[in-house]
Amino acid sequence: MNIDPISDYLTRVRNAAKAGHRVVEIPASNLKKEITKILFDQGYILSYKFDDESTPQGIIKIALKYDKLSKESVIKKIQRISKPGLRKYAGSTELPRVLNGLGIAIVSTSSGVMTGKQAKAQNIGGEVLCYVY
Repeated sequence: MNIDPISDYLTRVRNAAKAGHRVVEIPASNLKKEITKILFDQGYILSYKFDDESTPQGIIKIALKYDKLSKESVIKKIQRISKPGLRKYAGSTELPRVLNGLGIAIVSTSSGVMTGKQAKAQNIGGEVLCYVY
């Protein structure tokens, strides 16, 4: 039994990037699918595929992205912010800037999961899930 599925998702991506794996498989959920779409749109992963036939829950297959010259992962750090024991919420004016605007904060809002910049533009706050840079 997994207590925090988002933390498990982030840990699997972090560990696969550190180990130099090309593809990582993660059990699927709607929230994890939305986070995956954001990581793809922001250029942190190469591609992804939602495989719903293999298991009842489904699997997300993520192709990680690496720098061509240095062979280092594009994701330098992926950090969970709001945890089940201590939730972190931010209003539209207090949404954090990650690495002075170079990274992204993924926020779960009433209008869905989005980046901190998108939430600030729409003037809505929510739960700060994680930082990626």
